[in-house]
Amino acid sequence: MTADQFLVEMTTLKQFIKSVRASKTAADERAIIQKESAAIRASFREESNNHYHRRNNLSKLLYLYILGECTHFGQIECLRLLASPKFADKRLGYLGAMLLLDENQEVLMLVTNSLKNDLNHPNPYIVGMALCTLGNISSPETARDLFSEIEKLMNSTNSYIRKKAALCAMKIIRKVPDLQENFIERSKSLLNDKNHGVLLCTLTLIIDMCTRNPNIIKYYRPLTPHILRYLKLLISSGFSIEHDVSGIADPFLQIKFLRLLRVLGHGDTGITEQISDVLTQIATNTESSKNVGNSILYETVLTILGIEANKGLRVLGVNILGKFLSDNDNNIRKVISIEPAAVQRHRNTVLKCLRDPDISIRRRALDLSFALINESNVRVLVREILVFLETSDNEFKLNITTQISIAANNFAPNKRWHIDTMLRSLKLAGNYIKEQVFSNFIQLVITTPELQAYTIRKLFFALKKDITQEALTLSGVWMIGEYGKLLLQPYQSSEEKINGDIKESDIIELLENIFNSTYCTKTVMEYLSTALIKLTVRIKDQFQIEKIYDLLTRHSTALDIEIQQRCIEYERLFHFDEIRKGVLEKMPVPALKNAKMFDFSIEKSENMEKDNKDPLLDFLEADFFSKKDTNDVNNNKSAVLDIFNALNIQEFTAHETKKDDSHFQLFQNSILSTENSNSSAYKFNNKVENDVYSVYEKNGLKFTLQIDSLDISETSTIIIINRFKNIGSSRISGISLQAAVIKSQKLDMYPLSGTFVDPGEELIQKMKITAAKESLLRLRFKISYNCYGLNDVIEQIDFNQFPRDLLF
Repeated sequence: MTADQFLVEMTTLKQFIKSVRASKTAADERAIIQKESAAIRASFREESNNHYHRRNNLSKLLYLYILGECTHFGQIECLRLLASPKFADKRLGYLGAMLLLDENQEVLMLVTNSLKNDLNHPNPYIVGMALCTLGNISSPETARDLFSEIEKLMNSTNSYIRKKAALCAMKIIRKVPDLQENFIERSKSLLNDKNHGVLLCTLTLIIDMCTRNPNIIKYYRPLTPHILRYLKLLISSGFSIEHDVSGIADPFLQIKFLRLLRVLGHGDTGITEQISDVLTQIATNTESSKNVGNSILYETVLTILGIEANKGLRVLGVNILGKFLSDNDNNIRKVISIEPAAVQRHRNTVLKCLRDPDISIRRRALDLSFALINESNVRVLVREILVFLETSDNEFKLNITTQISIAANNFAPNKRWHIDTMLRSLKLAGNYIKEQVFSNFIQLVITTPELQAYTIRKLFFALKKDITQEALTLSGVWMIGEYGKLLLQPYQSSEEKINGDIKESDIIELLENIFNSTYCTKTVMEYLSTALIKLTVRIKDQFQIEKIYDLLTRHSTALDIEIQQRCIEYERLFHFDEIRKGVLEKMPVPALKNAKMFDFSIEKSENMEKDNKDPLLDFLEADFFSKKDTNDVNNNKSAVLDIFNALNIQEFTAHETKKDDSHFQLFQNSILSTENSNSSAYKFNNKVENDVYSVYEKNGLKFTLQIDSLDISETSTIIIINRFKNIGSSRISGISLQAAVIKSQKLDMYPLSGTFVDPGEELIQKMKITAAKESLLRLRFKISYNCYGLNDVIEQIDFNQFPRDLLF
C-alpha cells in the first residue's frame, strides 16, 4: 500500500470526533483513541507531501490534546507546517505550536528562524500569527533574539500589526523585564495613534509595565495632559458606528485610559489635580441605565479611590457606589468592595442586602457589613447580623459567629454587651462555633467576676430551654462546674427570666437530662463528668452528691475508653475527702499571657516584632500560630490547669484537628494522670525553628513559608505558616491560594486571615501536612490575586526547597 493510499483510508477529524463520542464505554473510547493515535504516528513517518492530510493529522492531534492524551510526537509536525509557504498550513502549524509547545521545550529553538522570517512577511495576517506565537511560547533567549523585530513592527504602517506588536511586547517583557526600556519610547509614540485598537493595546502595554516596575511611571507622567485631552475628546465625541456601544463611545478604551490615569496619579498630588476635572465630568455625565455606563462608572470610582482625590470627588464616588447597592441588577451590587469608611453613609442599604434572595449578594453584603463595624455602630450592625444569623444558611454560620466574636472583642462598648452578644451567638448557632470562640468566651467570664452570676444564670436557663447547640452546652456545663455555687445564691436582675431561686436538685437534674439526651456527644460527656465531680465540693445536699456518684458509676463502664477512665478516676476521688476539695477548687484567673487572647492590638512579643501579623489572625488562631518550644508552654501552665487535660476538644469545622491552646489544657488529661508528657499536639523540631523559605515575589506580593512545628514519627505532621506580605505601594486584593502535595501525603489548609493586604501588612494562613517518615516534601501552589492596575494574576509555582532530611 502506498503512502497516499494509506492516507486516503484515514478518518477525517469529523469522523474521529463522531467515533469518540459514540463510544459506549471508556474502554471503547480508549481503543478508538489508541488506534487513531497509532495511525497518526504512522502517517508522520510516511512524510507525505499531501498538505490536506498533514493538516488533517494535526487537527486530530489537537483534538487528542484537548482530550488530555499524549501528543509530544506531533511537535516536529507543527514546525513543518508553520514553515510551509501556504497560509492554511502556517495557521494550523502556529496553533499547534502554541498548544503543544512551551518555552521549556528544546524544540522551540527550531522555531526561531521561522518566526523571524514570518515577522517580515508581506502578509499582515502571517505576521500577526508569528507575533501571537512569539508572545505566547517564546523563551527568554528567543525574546532577546527577536525583540528588535517587534520594535520595528510597532512602527508598521498597518494598524493590525501595530496592535499585535504592542501586545507581543507586553508578553516578552513579562518574561524578560530587562527589555522594557527598549519599548518606552515606542509606546509613547503609539499614544498618538488614531486607531482605537492600537491605542487599546498600547495602553495595556504601558499599564502592565508601570504595574510591574513602578520606577518607569516617571517616564509617562509628563504625558498626562495628552492622555486627558484624548479622553475628553473621546467622551465628548459624537456617534460613531465603528466604536459605539449602547450609545457610549468605545467604553473599552475609556476604561483603559482611566486605569492608566489611576496608575499615574497614585501617590502624586500634582497628577491628581490634573485629572480631577475629567473624573468629575465622567462621573456626572455617564449614563447609568445600562451596564456599559456602569462599567465606566465603576472604573471611575476605582480611580477616584486609588488616587489622592479631594473630599468632594471621593463623596461623588461613594454616591455612585450607593446607587450600585440599590440597583436591581445583582451583578452591579456585587462589585461593591471598597474601603469601609467610604460606605458608612450607605450602611442601611448594605444591611438590606442581607435579606436579598441571591446568595452571592448576601455573602458580599455580609463581608461588607463586618468591614463597616466600628466603635460607633457596633451595637446596630451586630444586632442586624444576629437577626440575619437566625435565618441564614448553615454555610454562613461559622463565619458569622467568628466575625461577631472578633467584632465584640474589638469594639464592645462594655463587658455586659459583650457577654450578651456571645450568648446569643451560642444560642443561635452553637453547632457552628469554633472551639476558640467559646474558649475565649469562657475566659472573658473568668476575667469578669462582677458578671459571673449573671452569665451563669443566663446559661442555666438557656440550657433548660435548648440543649441542641453544642457550644452552648459546653460553655454552660463548664460554667456550672466552676461557678455552680453562684446559682444557689439570691439574685435580682432587671431581666425577670433569670430571677428566682435555683435549688441544688435543679442543677443536677439539668446535667442529668443532658447526660441522658441524644445530644450528649463524647465531648459533652467529658465536660459533664468534670463538671459533676466539681459540683461535689460546691453543693451540700448529700442526696444530690450521691446522685452524682451514681451517674459517674453508671458511666464507668462506657465503651469509650476516655470517658470510662475519667469516670473511674472521679469515682475513686470520692474516697479521698481530705484532698478532693483542694483538687477541685475553682480555676484561678488566667495569667496575662492567656488574657491577651482578647488583645487585638498590633503589639507583638519580642520574637514577633518583625512579623506584621493580622490582629484578626491573633484571635482566630490564638497561640497556635505563635507557638514556642513545648517546654516553654508547659512551664507557663499552673498545676490546676493541668488537672483536667485529657479532654480533646474538636473544632466545629470540616477540619476536626487537635489544637494546643493553653486555655484548653485544663481539659486535656485525666485527673490522676497529670504527668503525661505526650499531651502536646506537636513536638517542635529545633532544626527548622524560624526557617523562612521564599516561594514567590512579584507585583509587590511576597509569599513565604515558615515551618511552625514538626512531629517526626511513622506518620509525621508538619505545620506550615504561609505569609503573604505586601511590599508594594498599593493594596493587593482577591488573594487566593491553592496547594497540592504528592499522592502519598495529606494536606489540610485553613482559611486565610483575609482576602486583601495593604502596603506593609501581611496575611497569614496555616497548612498541616501529614507525610510518611523519611519522605520528601514537595508542594505545588496556584496563587491568584488582583493588584493595582492588573487584574486576575494567576501564577503556578512548584516548591521543593525544604531540606531533604526534614522528615528523617
